[in-house]
Amino acid sequence: MYISDVIRRSSRSLLSAKARTILTALAIAVGTFALTLTLGASNGAQGYVNKIISDNFDPSALVVSKDKDLFGKTDTSQPQEYNQSFGNVLSATGQQTQIAQLNDTDINTLRALPGVEQVQTANAVSVQYVTRPGFRKYVATIQALSPSRHPELLAGSISAPLGSGDIVIPEGFVRSLGFANPSAAIGKTVKLSVQKQISAAGLSAALAAGSLTATPTESQESIYKIVAVSKKPTALLSATELFLFASAPEITRLTDFTTAGTASYHKYLAAQVVVAGGNDSNKLHAVQTKIKALGYGAQSVQDTQKFLSQIITVLQGIVTAFGFIAVVASLFGIVNTMYISVLQRTREIGLMKALGMRRRDITKLFRFEAALLGLLGSLLGSLSAVALGTLLNPIIAKRLGLGSQHLLVFKGQQILALTLLLIVVATLAGLFPARKASRLNPIDALRTE
Repeated sequence: MYISDVIRRSSRSLLSAKARTILTALAIAVGTFALTLTLGASNGAQGYVNKIISDNFDPSALVVSKDKDLFGKTDTSQPQEYNQSFGNVLSATGQQTQIAQLNDTDINTLRALPGVEQVQTANAVSVQYVTRPGFRKYVATIQALSPSRHPELLAGSISAPLGSGDIVIPEGFVRSLGFANPSAAIGKTVKLSVQKQISAAGLSAALAAGSLTATPTESQESIYKIVAVSKKPTALLSATELFLFASAPEITRLTDFTTAGTASYHKYLAAQVVVAGGNDSNKLHAVQTKIKALGYGAQSVQDTQKFLSQIITVLQGIVTAFGFIAVVASLFGIVNTMYISVLQRTREIGLMKALGMRRRDITKLFRFEAALLGLLGSLLGSLSAVALGTLLNPIIAKRLGLGSQHLLVFKGQQILALTLLLIVVATLAGLFPARKASRLNPIDALRTE
């Protein structure tokens, strides 16, 4: 029997029992729908993470800390040994953690390592206030704009590097500072004031005077020209949505002023170490190994990406497991449907065998029916998932603030692979009914009422 004859007979048999065929296909479609959405969500989440990392981090750089605990390796079961370079870091839960800080000696040590091209300290300055003449004062945080960071701009442009008197303000400050729109802010100036931190001597003097608080007396005001307005960042970077950005030398100047005379002077939580030829993973890893051998913590963009990808993979695995459970349940439906079909067509099978149809042709006939059920169910499920995902993508992106990034990204090759897999699985599920049909005795089958 030709393949075309087998396909035609199999299709005719499925069409003769439309209700049963549709119900079985829908059972397969439920699992396929879940698996397709899972793949789409996984692709979208991975693409989102990749975009965030590529827009904000240099793949040829390492983030280096004197304290490995900065990278989430804190052992809270044992007391922490005191280190004179400790600085306090406020965690997301409001708990203060003591982190060993880098100093100038550490920075020079890193710069002297073979293969290191540049070392830039990570500084962020708490601004006393930012304002314009005639407008209210607002607190803010300002940090250096790294060359590897590419914020999405609403207006203006960013030169590389920023000038000493240039500043990039976030979208949230536009109306607060009296600008009608982002474009209106370009070229205008803002005034920033920073205050010196309280030194140990100042605190002692305040206590000696009977006061529990000490008010810093020295502050410094600077005028900056707005060169760009950055768009509100995505949800993953929401903690930085009100950050101002200036050049690295300017941030260093402000940091030195605010920390002069305190224990934080020329102390840094982390530094960015740019590796010469660091886009080559072997060179990057070699320098990372040297830094770790000196007792520092060093994390690359690939390490961060790998960590985030592991989280996505775990979540994907959980959802995929439920999808496969639905698929396995539908396989029993295929076995049941095909078995009932064999019982209902016993006389037909006997007649075909009496007319000379071979056992392998009968097996092939029922296997093709099972394969067609798998094809129909997988297409229903995957196409429904793609249609729903296409409709939901703009809504999800707007709710989560993802911009133009879609959370559900479907890839044709993945859907094709999933469809082929389900066809194979459905074919295997139809083996038992097909085997029973091929072994029917034609005489007994023809006697069946």
